[in-house]
Amino acid sequence: YSQAVQVNNTLHFSAMSKIMRRVINTSKAPAAIGPYSQAVQVDNTLYVSGQLGLDAQTMNFVSDSVVDQAKKALENMGHILEAAGIGYGNVVKTTVLLKSMEDFGKVNDVYSSFFKEPTLTCSVRMCKPT
Repeated sequence: YSQAVQVNNTLHFSAMSKIMRRVINTSKAPAAIGPYSQAVQVDNTLYVSGQLGLDAQTMNFVSDSVVDQAKKALENMGHILEAAGIGYGNVVKTTVLLKSMEDFGKVNDVYSSFFKEPTLTCSVRMCKPT
C-alpha cells in the first residue's frame, strides 16, 4: 500500500508496495489456446479468461447443444475457481456471449443452477457469425 501525505489540500503518495500477481492453471479445465492464462489473481481479485463448452481432455465441444455447452463452460470455470481456492459464490460479474438471443432462457436456466445467490451481475451480448 502507498502512504499518503496531505500538503496544501493535495495528496502526495510515497512508493507503492508490490502488487501480488499469481497465474492460475488447472488440468481440469481446457488449456489456454492463446497467449493468455486460464486465470490471473491480482491481490484479492481473480480474472478468469472466457470459457467455452470444451472437454478439457479432447478440446472438442461437448455437443452442439447450447445447454450442454453452457453447463460445461460453467463447470470449467468452477475448476479454475477451485484451483484459486474460491467458488461460484465469490463471482461478482460474468459476460455471456450468445449466438442467438433465442438461447437466453436456456442459458439463464443453466446459470441459475450454478449461481444460487442473486449477487451476480451479468452482461449478455449476441454475437453474429460472419
